[in-house]
Amino acid sequence: MTIRITKSQTGKSLLNQIREMSGIDLAVCYQCKKCSCGCTVSGHVQSPPSELIRRLQLGAGDELLTSDLIWTCVSCETCFARCPMGIDMVSVMDALRALAIKKKAVIPEGNIPLFNNAFLKTVEIFGRTYDLALMTAYKIGTSSYMRDTDKLPIIMQKKKIALLPSLGANRRTVRRIFRKIRQNKGRLS
Repeated sequence: MTIRITKSQTGKSLLNQIREMSGIDLAVCYQCKKCSCGCTVSGHVQSPPSELIRRLQLGAGDELLTSDLIWTCVSCETCFARCPMGIDMVSVMDALRALAIKKKAVIPEGNIPLFNNAFLKTVEIFGRTYDLALMTAYKIGTSSYMRDTDKLPIIMQKKKIALLPSLGANRRTVRRIFRKIRQNKGRLS
């Protein structure tokens, strides 16, 4: 791993922003790389989690907000389970995604934020995910209305997707959580 640090990159502002937003202190990471070894997407991204952390520790700036890892992370928490220091990388990734959106960073995979927002919106409305609404919102957002429609009859026949949503029992609680997150600018606590 080769990391070039220039004078403009020696500030710790991005690291501090991540700490404020996620409550995670990345300074405790000693680069054992267990997070990267267990990462389900590390073979499909340019930089694995351990490298992202190291670059943050060394003072890398907003260029990290264009990392494909922050948008490809599936939040499986394998990295968190394997980390001997208990670093919650999912919270770090959430903070990086929020900062990337806020700073209008160039996102490598253009449709990932659209899918992310559509997913969160369905959870907020229905108290759980509703696949048909998620697919519809995504198709509208990508303007790919007719793509994959040939598969719809098979999916419906096998009852893989419900026509009507199954409402979560605690929808009000879920909506309150979303409101609280918005009020606290991305933080739940």
